[in-house]
Amino acid sequence: MGEALIKGLQASKHSKDFAFQATTRSIESAAEATKRLAVECHTDNQKLAAGSKVLVLCVKPHQAQTVLSELASKLTADHLIISVCASVTTAQISEWSGGRAAVVRAMPNTPCLIGEGMTVFCAGQGVKAEHMRLTENIFNTVGRAIALEEPLMDGVTGLSGCGPAYIYLIIEALSEAGVKVGLPRKTATLLAAQTMAGAARMVLERGEHPAALKDEVTTPAGCTIDGLMALEEGKLRVTLIKAVLAAAKRSKSLGKK
Repeated sequence: MGEALIKGLQASKHSKDFAFQATTRSIESAAEATKRLAVECHTDNQKLAAGSKVLVLCVKPHQAQTVLSELASKLTADHLIISVCASVTTAQISEWSGGRAAVVRAMPNTPCLIGEGMTVFCAGQGVKAEHMRLTENIFNTVGRAIALEEPLMDGVTGLSGCGPAYIYLIIEALSEAGVKVGLPRKTATLLAAQTMAGAARMVLERGEHPAALKDEVTTPAGCTIDGLMALEEGKLRVTLIKAVLAAAKRSKSLGKK
């Protein structure tokens, strides 16, 4: 996720507004990241904290406490920590980082890489209005961003955080169906992906309920209603709901460890 954010910000029209540094766990990976991302990358977290005011924490949940504890002595009330660690609460981040820095918890997703991400963020300890505006501006640069209350973040993780994987699976399945009915695989994938992208854009731009847009495509005694019947018989709707619930439950359980 850290790499996706850096690449997305670098590719945006606001790239000159940001100066990046990054750290990794090993000298080798730091050298690779420096070449790949064209940013200063090293292994000294304390040096990074001393030279930055905004720290974006992009590590696995089980690594967060170790990294933040290492940073704690260098953090002040002038620092803002934006954590994109799934399941890690703002209270945990504040505790592990020494309690002085302002803390924002965010859940972006990987389409940030191409400027089409969806990020939800929430305020933690010490956060002021300017911190929220800064966070929103950063993530709006790589897609869309909205603020919600922290109790909703596990649900956000299950829906938009994990959501790209669900969509890729659906696109893959539609592509396979295209191959089954005789389309070349590359063409089938293009048709499936562009149809998904176009339908999503219709929902976002027209602001209508998805059911109303679905009805526009579904003519009496037509092909679409037969396809929809097959999807309902296969329990696609409830299966997708269960997928979000399962991922949200897992996110919540990780936060308790």
